[in-house]
Amino acid sequence: MSMGRTRAVSLLGLDGAVVEVEADLGQGLPAFMIIGLPDASLGEARDRVRAAASNAGCPLPSRKLTVNLSPASLPKHGSSFDLAIAVAALAAADLVEAESVARVVHVGELGLDGRLRPVDGVLPAVVAARRAGAEIVMVPADNADEASLVPDVRVVAVVGLRDAAIWHGADLAPEPAEPLHRSTVAAPAGAVPELADVIGNSDAVQALVTAAAGGHHLLMVGPPGAGKSMLAARLPGLLPDLDLEAALEVSSIRSLSGLPVGSELERRPPFESPHHTCSAAALVGGGSGVLRPGAASRASRGVLFLDEAPEFAQTVLDCLRQPLESGETVVHRSRAVARFPARFQLVAAANPCPCGQWGSREGECTCSPHQRRRYLAKLSGPLVDRIDVQLRVARISSAQFRLAETTDVLTTAQAREVVEEARARARHRLAGTPWRLSSEVPGAWLRGAGRRLAVADSAPIDRALETGALTMRGYDRVLRLAWTLADLDGVGRPGRGQVARALGLRRSL
Repeated sequence: MSMGRTRAVSLLGLDGAVVEVEADLGQGLPAFMIIGLPDASLGEARDRVRAAASNAGCPLPSRKLTVNLSPASLPKHGSSFDLAIAVAALAAADLVEAESVARVVHVGELGLDGRLRPVDGVLPAVVAARRAGAEIVMVPADNADEASLVPDVRVVAVVGLRDAAIWHGADLAPEPAEPLHRSTVAAPAGAVPELADVIGNSDAVQALVTAAAGGHHLLMVGPPGAGKSMLAARLPGLLPDLDLEAALEVSSIRSLSGLPVGSELERRPPFESPHHTCSAAALVGGGSGVLRPGAASRASRGVLFLDEAPEFAQTVLDCLRQPLESGETVVHRSRAVARFPARFQLVAAANPCPCGQWGSREGECTCSPHQRRRYLAKLSGPLVDRIDVQLRVARISSAQFRLAETTDVLTTAQAREVVEEARARARHRLAGTPWRLSSEVPGAWLRGAGRRLAVADSAPIDRALETGALTMRGYDRVLRLAWTLADLDGVGRPGRGQVARALGLRRSL
């Protein structure tokens, strides 16, 4: 009886677990069985592996082959186990060196001709392998650049099973083969939208800078043409470049989503703008079979923009409550729980009514009071209560337009410099804590000894809390916003002025 052992990676969300792949060649009628809780696509690996091994010039013996995926209680999905199953079977048949196979983690899908197809999620799989102590990972040739983004891991890229067998010591002559590539094409990088293009609306621009400085969520309500979408598209340009950890997380999510990942980590914050017809699974992740991240996770470390937010289904919008509080989305299935990071800044835009003219000086609203209440009621109270900055945006008049042409405007580069300075003050103030932005700090910590504001300074939000205009969650969010304003003003702690301005940004609707 001969056995071969190697390792693969099972992804559940963005977390990966190293799986031991054991292959046993025993006596009996020819058969190929895979045990260890495989899904349907993984169960089909027996046909792919046997055909690929034969066409690669290293056919498996006609004996009973049993492949065990351990731990057996862990659900395993997808076709990325093909390469590990194949090399473990070759090791069991003494066609390759068992010691070489055992020390390598294998990731890849096999075609029937023996070549390896690129798979999704290679980057988080290599990260999981490194965390488990692996030193060598073998991947398809088209995934080599992506896998090489992970430091301290040796990446071996192979075109097909024949090359993998030769690398593991098989007595085979190399044969040239064309590597398989993804059909997806990377979208061309566009120019960063310029903040100076926003004419007028200086209050909205300052609110945007404040949201960028502290990582706060933003809700804009105004008639069509007021510039809500224009402002939202410029928020990512105000954010600083991502650090190494954040960039690795963003690229891992792109890899898991099937999006192209280049040879360098993406350092700019992502921007996602799903259509209002999207489902809950498309927004927060899920789906049947392999669980995929949604738009909220793809926007992690960046901006999630919901244009025409009341047009989204209310059940879909309410799925954002948990990510807004915890910074992650959790997808529950009967046998597993998948977690995806979702540390995004939410920017929601809404018209004041279905026709969009309520409160506008230029047009007449044709909606009934019931229609107006029903329209904005789709943004539930608990969801709106989690949004720090709530801003009303109005169309500019011709007089404001002429005045704006003669005044200096804030450019994207200038605004980003202001944001970076404010964030540097916040990092210095929060040194020694697990937080880096004011929006991340718990309210209990801000109200603790040594950081509690004087009664005279907190009087505006104390009154709002007493009258019911603020909830306790809203009270803490105004405190966070006040600390961000203090960082922008370059003062050590917020005073009554910053608290009043923060309350005004919270209640400007």
